[in-house]
Amino acid sequence: MPRLTTIEGHIMDQLRIGLIYGSVRDGRFCDTVAGWAAGEIERAGGFALDPIDPRALGLPDWSGRRDGEGVTAFRERIDGADAFVVVTPEYNHAYPAVLKFMIDCAYAEWQAKPVAFVSYGGISGGLRAVEQLRLVFAELHAVTLRDTVSLAFAPRRFDAAGRLIEPEQTTAAMAVMLKALRWWATTLRQARAVAPYAEALA
Repeated sequence: MPRLTTIEGHIMDQLRIGLIYGSVRDGRFCDTVAGWAAGEIERAGGFALDPIDPRALGLPDWSGRRDGEGVTAFRERIDGADAFVVVTPEYNHAYPAVLKFMIDCAYAEWQAKPVAFVSYGGISGGLRAVEQLRLVFAELHAVTLRDTVSLAFAPRRFDAAGRLIEPEQTTAAMAVMLKALRWWATTLRQARAVAPYAEALA
C-alpha cells in the first residue's frame, strides 16, 4: 500500500475518511450520532478521520455562487478523502437540503470513491433518505455501499453521554460496513493511482 499524507500532515498508511454531518439544525441530534460513528471508525483502526461539518465550512448561502474560499477548501477536503461516511437524518421522507447543497458544491472530487451511510430518524431509521442519496451519488460516479447503519427512534437509543443503549447489533452492523468500506476504499484508491478516473471518461 502506498504511503500517503493524512489530513493531519503525517505520513501514514491510512485511508482518509470524510465523516460528513448532514444537518445544521439548532439542537441537532447529528452531533450525537456522528460522535458515535467517529468513535467506531477510530476504534476500527487504519483510518484518518476528517469530520466535515457544514456549520464550520464557510460555504455560501443557497442563492450565492458556488465558488470562493469556502467552496475551494471544501472541494480540497473531498478531493483528499479516499472514502466517505455520511451521517444523515430523515426529514419529511428525504435527506436535508444542506446535505444536497454540500454534495453539489463538488463534482469530480466525489468520483470513483465509496460512500457509506449512517442514518437516523423515526420508524424508518432514515433509510428513505439513504435510498434517495444513492441516486445522487450514482450521478457523481461514486460507489455507495450496500451495508448501512440505521437508527430508528435515535434519541431513545443513546444515553445522556452519547453512548448507545444495547449497542451490540448496531456496533456489529457498523463493523460490517467499515470492513466493506475499507475494501472499496483500498481498491478504488489503487485503481485511481494506476489510471485517474477522469482519463477513463475522456
